[in-house]
Amino acid sequence: MQEKHEKKQCERCLSAFECKLGNITHCQCSEARITKETSQFLQSTYYDCLCKSCLVEIDKMVGLSKNRPFPLNRETFIEGLHYYLENGLFVFTEFYHLGRGRCCNNNCRHCAYGYSNKRAPIKSST
Repeated sequence: MQEKHEKKQCERCLSAFECKLGNITHCQCSEARITKETSQFLQSTYYDCLCKSCLVEIDKMVGLSKNRPFPLNRETFIEGLHYYLENGLFVFTEFYHLGRGRCCNNNCRHCAYGYSNKRAPIKSST
């Protein structure tokens, strides 16, 4: 049986990579070694394929979010972690959106869920 290899573009960072559909044990995504929590998080996103580097970054964010409660008011936001200022306005980071726990479907600049008006609805967990 011949392995299926497909050229793909990471939906998060837009880098090119090769997906080995016929041999997941040798695919770059299996080398990322993400946690069960990260795998569960990714199932709630709009993402299809991500590169190894992005999988590792997301895994780190998921791990960090377990140790930091989501800020419920502005006074508990940490600049650089939850937001940064741009022209005097708050811009929420990917970490903030991940900690929020759900996608708001507003096409946020740093959406942790990979939302885009052009994508299909989030995969159902049921």
